Amino acid sequence: MLANAGLAQTPTPYTWWKPADSPFPVVDGQAWPGEMPDTLQRLPPRAKALVRKPVWDLSRQTAGLSIRFVSNAPEIIVRYQVTGNAALPHMPATGVSGVDLYGIDSDGSWHLASGKYSFKDTVQYTFAQLRPTDGYHKLGREYRLYLPLYNGVRNLEIGVPAGSSFTALPQRPEKPIVVYGTSIAQGACASRPGMAWPTILARKLDRPVINLGFSGNGRLEKEVVDLVNEIDAKLFVLDCLPNLIQTVVDRPELEKRIIDAVRTLRAKHPQTPILLTEHDGYTEGYLMPHRQPLFENANLDLREAFAKLKGENIQGIYLLPMSEIGMDLDCMVDGTHPNDLGMMRYANAYEKKIREILQQPLGTLTTQIPTRQNREPGSYNWEERHTEMLKLNQTEPTRIVFIGNSITHNWGGKPLNNRIAGAGSWDKYLDPLQVRNFGFGWDRVENVLWRVYNDELDDIAPEQIILNIGTNNLHLNTDDEIVQGLKHLIHAIRLRQPKARLTLLGIYPRREQETRVAGLNKGIQALARSENIGYQDVGKRLLLKTGKINEQLFSDGLHPNAAGYEVLGKELATVLKSKRAKE
Repeated sequence: MLANAGLAQTPTPYTWWKPADSPFPVVDGQAWPGEMPDTLQRLPPRAKALVRKPVWDLSRQTAGLSIRFVSNAPEIIVRYQVTGNAALPHMPATGVSGVDLYGIDSDGSWHLASGKYSFKDTVQYTFAQLRPTDGYHKLGREYRLYLPLYNGVRNLEIGVPAGSSFTALPQRPEKPIVVYGTSIAQGACASRPGMAWPTILARKLDRPVINLGFSGNGRLEKEVVDLVNEIDAKLFVLDCLPNLIQTVVDRPELEKRIIDAVRTLRAKHPQTPILLTEHDGYTEGYLMPHRQPLFENANLDLREAFAKLKGENIQGIYLLPMSEIGMDLDCMVDGTHPNDLGMMRYANAYEKKIREILQQPLGTLTTQIPTRQNREPGSYNWEERHTEMLKLNQTEPTRIVFIGNSITHNWGGKPLNNRIAGAGSWDKYLDPLQVRNFGFGWDRVENVLWRVYNDELDDIAPEQIILNIGTNNLHLNTDDEIVQGLKHLIHAIRLRQPKARLTLLGIYPRREQETRVAGLNKGIQALARSENIGYQDVGKRLLLKTGKINEQLFSDGLHPNAAGYEVLGKELATVLKSKRAKE
């Protein structure tokens, strides 16, 4: 490249990373990571001998696969070769063979990066002039690179300018939603990988989604169902009707395959929800009425199969009807496959239904919408702490869960961390009561809601749950918004831990906001009373008689020092022991 006056400009040196460079699995959307550490595909290698060749060939296409990383680079280059010659006349090359790059800011909001691309022997995307960091820190942001929908990928490399940071992230730890479907699930005919409905759904729910959509070959075959059955899923979606009508199977066989698939999944996964999806129809039904009976009969067969399964007292099965998907003539490319608008209709319908099934409702306030955060990576890694919580829940029981923000996080206990400021009082007062520290620095009400929705209260049976959250919302939300967010959060906790005694703590006082905090705590106390749960204001012990904070008990006007934690520990232990005695 030549600069002004004909002088040669030195090319910017880049450092490059490949998935094979990682010592741990990095491909989200893969259900068998231990069996294919260096392979970008959807079924494990042993499946080649189990499934039909068309299914195996389609599984080598990377629909639904993504790679997460953190970088502060101002420019990111992605280059790779595709393994096939897929070119669909009704689908853009950017969807068939392209990639998508999304970034997440420190407050958990998603953003799309548009790249300049070149489709040659090596496909290359360049994402330039990126905003590399947010206002909280200079350590970069999380990115998600979505891979092609209808082609395989090899020799994938991600490059950043030398001197920029790049850290690959491991697979998400939460149980995934598993989708077994057709070309519509695989991604036809989205304009780019990020617009396939399973990928949109994964962003909306912020949960891993396994895309097992096989174009023209989603037929509820036993061999594939058996593979699906190996996955420890949060929820199974069976959306195969478009590939099961007319020429593939007759109507009795269609009903049989539906029933057999559900019975197979339920035998191994007695509690995992199963969602069955109706055929979404064809948009040209009025002018081409011969197609109308095809999907109508298929949906009738599905409903009859669903009724029979219900008659067998099979619990936890659900139906997504065609009417709730809501496709119309502007939603499809060819009368069958969705365009981007149609993909969004699918994703919205699935999100609504799955939130109902998993009991993860959204509110209208920011405090009622679950959100991740990454505001303090220099001090601790928010996602790593979340992962550690999930692991501890599976290995170590706990009697009391203490949910909070940095004030709780810094106190002590497990998971161990380098932020501890009150270990002495934790060890003296709380550890003997088997209290688990669920505090995360910088958390707001909506961040705790995300953690509750993403399995942190699963696999445990605590006797008590202590909740102290909201001080980090003070500069963003009104008192009523905080109270309403807490109400939404309380309901989410109760649904997951109905037997645990829940106690709401008043927000601890903080310098120059003592009066507001005192007023807000009256609202929190009234909320606790209306929800018939406990309330304690242990933080008032940190105040002087004047109503101002006792500076000798604080490190910075917000976080207690060791002496402050001593005061809180003694007071909280008295509360917890009193409640246990009453039980």
